[in-house]
Amino acid sequence: MTVTATSVDEPEQLEPQARPVSRGARLVRRLAPAAAAALSGVLLYVSFPPRTLWWLAVPAFAVFGWVLRGRTWKAALGLGYLFGLGFLLPLLVWTGVEVGPGPWLALVVIEAVFVALVGVGVAAVSKLPGWPMWAAALWIAGEAARARAPFGGFPWGKIAFGQADGVFLPLAAVGGTPVLGFAVVLCGFGLCEIVRQALEARRTGAVRRGAAAVALLSLVLPVVGAFAARPLVSDTAEDGTATVAVIQGNVPRAGLDFNSQRRAVLDYHARETERLAAQVKAGKIAQPEFVLWPENSSDIDPFGNPDAYAVIDQAAKAIGAPISVGGVVEKNGKLYNEQILWDPETGPGATYDKRQVQPFGEYLPLRSMVGAINENWTSMVRQDFSRGSKPGVFTMAGTKVGLATCYEAAFDWAVRDTVTHGAQIISVPSNNATFDRSEMTYQQLAMSRIRAVEHSRTVTVPVTSGVSAVIMPDGKITQRTGMFVADSLVQKVPLRSSETPATRLGTAPEMLLLLIAAGGLGWAVTSVVRGRRTGDL
Repeated sequence: MTVTATSVDEPEQLEPQARPVSRGARLVRRLAPAAAAALSGVLLYVSFPPRTLWWLAVPAFAVFGWVLRGRTWKAALGLGYLFGLGFLLPLLVWTGVEVGPGPWLALVVIEAVFVALVGVGVAAVSKLPGWPMWAAALWIAGEAARARAPFGGFPWGKIAFGQADGVFLPLAAVGGTPVLGFAVVLCGFGLCEIVRQALEARRTGAVRRGAAAVALLSLVLPVVGAFAARPLVSDTAEDGTATVAVIQGNVPRAGLDFNSQRRAVLDYHARETERLAAQVKAGKIAQPEFVLWPENSSDIDPFGNPDAYAVIDQAAKAIGAPISVGGVVEKNGKLYNEQILWDPETGPGATYDKRQVQPFGEYLPLRSMVGAINENWTSMVRQDFSRGSKPGVFTMAGTKVGLATCYEAAFDWAVRDTVTHGAQIISVPSNNATFDRSEMTYQQLAMSRIRAVEHSRTVTVPVTSGVSAVIMPDGKITQRTGMFVADSLVQKVPLRSSETPATRLGTAPEMLLLLIAAGGLGWAVTSVVRGRRTGDL
């Protein structure tokens, strides 16, 4: 038997007791992920125009990835929804400028569901090797779904549309908005993983080299790819040049009420065209080869109203060049948002009817249900616009001009098929007067800059009330107007006919990213199922 002596002078060593966690600390710990998700969504919003803080999208996705890692599907659904609200609530506030908060909030509530579902997918793949790639592809899958449903889709808020001033922009020429957006999101999730690996190495003293290398590649490869794609961006004239005039006639006043003053809007655009014609005649400005008017520059149907016909015809004769006129036209009892090619000698000729008409703006889905909620909302769209069926490419003074009317600029297919049908430049005639001085105009202008690089074409943006602009094929704005002023822009622009990889590939890059997303999600689900079976055994 062995006896161990214990000194009476040495106190007995007791196990340290954990301090109880206060209720306040527990509450903060519980609410911190929710607050981080919402605030990272706000950070993503701040990266969008009119601000030029494009780089904030990267830390926004880094935080988003951090809060989602390892979460249950229910927690991820809630955190993803909060991220979506933080992003979309301020981004889309302009939708309620004239109609109040009801439609704005309804739109955000629906659109944030897509983001929430993406959050569930990101949480599911967050434990996989190379998770930033799977997670970024899932985000693009969510954007693809939002761009198609419901009611024809709503692509507003695609990550690519916030990158017009960023280093990633050349990637638009590689694979369009999906590849550009994927690169930004991948970079953000890669940053998240690098920070996580660094903290883990500090805690354990060991570095997992393979995981660290994958994380570093997720951050670096998108940037390297963007610089490698820069030769695809060029504003060199391939088919000569053309001198184009963009007319901004202005409107009597902002808001929906301007529609009751349709004749004034037409007169303003005719007057600005005639003022430009006087300057040309005086030798102050170069003679334009063709002229571009905005969407709704003639809300009076010139085919049914001789006075409107005469006003447009007089303006065309004064400037001595063909004009693309934005009109509201009735044919066989149906309304069309139409661009009309108006020749100074022969009058109206070819037409283009807008194909992607705006739900709740140009047609009203679920009209009876909407009327039951608020009958004033149905009065805003008394008669639905019908859709066109063919791409719009006008031959104006020998130049092929592709037309994507306003809302259509947000849709990849609506711009691309003008180029595949021969467009040498693109025009995006728009009417933003309804949205006053909100950020909507600048968000849409950024979309046109992305389209310029995506298809390597000059893009002109004639807008009733501004901001109108001329954008070079490299995405740079060379001329722009103010808002709610009458003005005109005249510039010699390069004509191009070559196709970028993005133009040639069409939806193929997006489909590839969807397959990657499906592969990552399938792998994650399979791993969970196998783990449960192993546990059961």
